[in-house]
Amino acid sequence: MEECISVFDMLKIGVGPSSSHTLGPWRAAERFLAELRENNKLELVQNIKVNLYGSLSLTGKGHATDLAVMLGLSGQDPEYIAIENIDKLIREIKETRFMNLGNESTISFNSEDDIIFNKKFLPFHANALTFKAHLLDTTNYTSTFYSIGGGFVIKEERSNAKKKMAIKCAFPYPTQNAKDLLDYCTSLNKKISEVVYENEISMRSEQEISKELIRIWNTMLECMFIGCHSEGILPGGLNVRRRAFDMHQGLIGLSNYNSPQEWLECIRKTEVKFRQILKWVSCFALAVNEVNAALGRVVTAPTNGSAGVIPAVLMYYLTIENHDAGEKEIKQFLLVAGEIGSIFKKGSTISAAMGGCQAEIGVSSAMAAAALCEVMGGTPDQVEMAAEIAMEHHLGLTCDPIGGLVQIPCIERNTMGAIKAINAAELAMETDAKNAKVPLDKVVNTMWKTAQDMNSKYKETSEGGLAIAVNVADC
Repeated sequence: MEECISVFDMLKIGVGPSSSHTLGPWRAAERFLAELRENNKLELVQNIKVNLYGSLSLTGKGHATDLAVMLGLSGQDPEYIAIENIDKLIREIKETRFMNLGNESTISFNSEDDIIFNKKFLPFHANALTFKAHLLDTTNYTSTFYSIGGGFVIKEERSNAKKKMAIKCAFPYPTQNAKDLLDYCTSLNKKISEVVYENEISMRSEQEISKELIRIWNTMLECMFIGCHSEGILPGGLNVRRRAFDMHQGLIGLSNYNSPQEWLECIRKTEVKFRQILKWVSCFALAVNEVNAALGRVVTAPTNGSAGVIPAVLMYYLTIENHDAGEKEIKQFLLVAGEIGSIFKKGSTISAAMGGCQAEIGVSSAMAAAALCEVMGGTPDQVEMAAEIAMEHHLGLTCDPIGGLVQIPCIERNTMGAIKAINAAELAMETDAKNAKVPLDKVVNTMWKTAQDMNSKYKETSEGGLAIAVNVADC
């Protein structure tokens, strides 16, 4: 049965550095609070212990999983929290050893003892966490969640229940794979973005869709703006120096602007030489993922670790390809990107802990390539071909972050994913879709098989590849 996944499920606003290891656990903590409230147990809580399993344990420190859990239990919302308040909130919990649970009641909480990094992997998914609340009546309330990538959080029992139930998607044009999507485009004589829009408008108003898509874009734009104007060293101990600032200064020189929107228009007016195009795209991608690495606000696209690819490619389109493009094209781009991402989520995975970095940078590159192809005039067949080409050249990409941080090689990989997306879109535009040898669904399936074959140490554990080849102290 088809699974309904909205564009707004694939493009979420949250806090870095990781959607599966930061945003997911944060949302899991919020859901645990909701369960306590529903069962009238919140006021009875004396203490909470959190067990982080598998990949959440192995790279949790570098991904700020422990901080996300504390913030979530404190009732903070990752979509709206003031970024500048995060350090203060965490410091208060650690120093006082108390937490304002759900912003409603104070409980004892020692982060050193009450968050347990358990290297054991639970069988259902590599990213698992269990909350155990000790109550005044001497009983306990326990709940386990799985962060499955892109900020999505599920419970095993709910997933098993869904398998037993015939749940019909409410979309008028439900899709399980790329073929379904293409068939709708052919029968309805519509673009991919138009089919996706018909699905979205069945759930929310035209005004809400427009408002949310532009809010997502403005968050992306602000993220690029902040990254291009921030100097210094990224947190975490690797002493990685921000590069977007210097690259941006070298490209734009002395220019006057007062907001991200004015900055965008300034870049559009800047004369860009051919050899500078790659620098601009790289600068945009670096900017986003440097903000992400510093626990800034980004858009999961489809994950935090790959958050720079789609903004960089959309910015490329607006500043290099089409200076006349506006909100119409921005919304069109995001609708296509979100849909392609959902196809990969349904047919494979967007979790690096399950599939390596092909599931993050590879998927984001495919999403961006497809979106760029459509706004540049590509047919639905060419759009799917663009996504296929982009993923084809990311197959097998491992996830081996040094020190468990979303910095090396993650930040640079966003620049590579963006460049490949542009290249894939251009190749698709110049190809007769009838001559395509590999359908998108085949590459989605191949990606999943590759993920299953991949050694677990290359799936966001920091136990293989660059993570052990490079001495952290040398960084």
